[in-house]
Amino acid sequence: MTEPRKIPVIVWFRRDLRTDDNSALSAAADSGQPVVALYIREPDTGTGPLGGAQQWWLHHSLTALGETLKALGTPLILRSGDAGTVLDKLIEETGAETVYWNRRYDPAGIRIDTHIKASLKARGIAAKSFAGELLHDPTRLLTGEKKPYRVYTPFWRALERDGEPPEPFDAPEKLDTPHPAPKSETLGDWGLLPSRPDWASAFGEVWTPGEDAALERLDTFVDGAIDGYRVKRDHPSIDATSLLSPHLAMGEISPARVWHATRGLKAPTDDVIHFRKELAWREFCHHLHFHFSVLAEKNWNDRFDAFPWQGGTTEFLAWTRGQTGYPIVDAGMRQLWKHGFMHNRVRMITASFLIKHLMIDWRRGEKWFRDTLVDADAASNAANWQWVAGSGADASPFFRIFNPILQGEKFDPDGTYVRSFVPELQKLDSAFIHKPFDAPESTLKKAGVVLGETYPKPLVDHAKARERALGAYKALKDS
Repeated sequence: MTEPRKIPVIVWFRRDLRTDDNSALSAAADSGQPVVALYIREPDTGTGPLGGAQQWWLHHSLTALGETLKALGTPLILRSGDAGTVLDKLIEETGAETVYWNRRYDPAGIRIDTHIKASLKARGIAAKSFAGELLHDPTRLLTGEKKPYRVYTPFWRALERDGEPPEPFDAPEKLDTPHPAPKSETLGDWGLLPSRPDWASAFGEVWTPGEDAALERLDTFVDGAIDGYRVKRDHPSIDATSLLSPHLAMGEISPARVWHATRGLKAPTDDVIHFRKELAWREFCHHLHFHFSVLAEKNWNDRFDAFPWQGGTTEFLAWTRGQTGYPIVDAGMRQLWKHGFMHNRVRMITASFLIKHLMIDWRRGEKWFRDTLVDADAASNAANWQWVAGSGADASPFFRIFNPILQGEKFDPDGTYVRSFVPELQKLDSAFIHKPFDAPESTLKKAGVVLGETYPKPLVDHAKARERALGAYKALKDS
């Protein structure tokens, strides 16, 4: 006697490219039905298309996910187009009656998912959604007045009071596949990888996309690297950070998995708490974005709408190319281009320089980072740029202007970081590595440095640029 045909279910992957601690996938597996694992390359979810660096990451992440799913028993199906249209066609092809996904919390993604869920329900198709992208629910974690948090410290305290996130769970041991399996597009045809020129050629020196690499990096961090995290994390030449941000951004590891990995460690409590607070800052950024959908486009504090931005294209291009004449800034921008990443302390320095030394609108910097960072995250990127600009929630005050010389001398005292990414200064004496423009001619000559030729002269004078920025801010306050 022939067994009745099992009706497949669809799991729609988005920024949750993992099998570990994936609630939607786990629920689909528990259904006992064949699983159609689907990734849709949507034209635009409202937060803008993926930047070039994350397209590189996505290619390799989908490759890794596809291999993992195949080992579990089902292929990864790739489709492109409007999500609702793609799902409708796949449901028609497979006869699926249930679609599973993990919730998105960006406003545009919510609108798309809400529309699709209503459309499916009208046709008798169940859409089951789950939490998993965040540690908290932005609709529920609110102030006593039932309003969103605007300041980080009260948000952190509320997150702590909310209790530990649910225990993460392991990937399914096996998945059934429908027969025949739906047809899939070819990843190579999506053209996610750069070719001529291959500007991502050095990414592999630092990064291995995929959930296996994410879990391995987490293990390495909690097994020892977290010791001294609170202090060492500010020094860009020291390998002291978790480097989990791109894995979190693409959902190759869940924040709950990371959070729970820090429990019961022998590491100093201050280091563990500080690391957890960095995870909570990510949550805060998403909280802000959820409640203020135009975070990447408009000032959180609209008083800054009248700020007199002045910087032009020449200065902006020099900044993007790491040719500002300030070594710590240039090293950061060149690290960004070479590895699709920049150390967090240096991100603050480079952002402050663009906004306050060059008087260039923070939105231009936000877009550049979004295109060039492998860990680009719509919420964190926008919130952090506004934090530096002084226009954001719980922001650093505008008058806090990073001195790129002092910042370099404090956090890269021997110039190790600068020498790694600005090779033309490798032989320069450490006393002048962060201020070559102050070095005697004999010192520059000995190091083979010719200002204006082998290394640029400063775009602006720090003291004059600082005075200009503060004057603009005072005028804004007084207006």
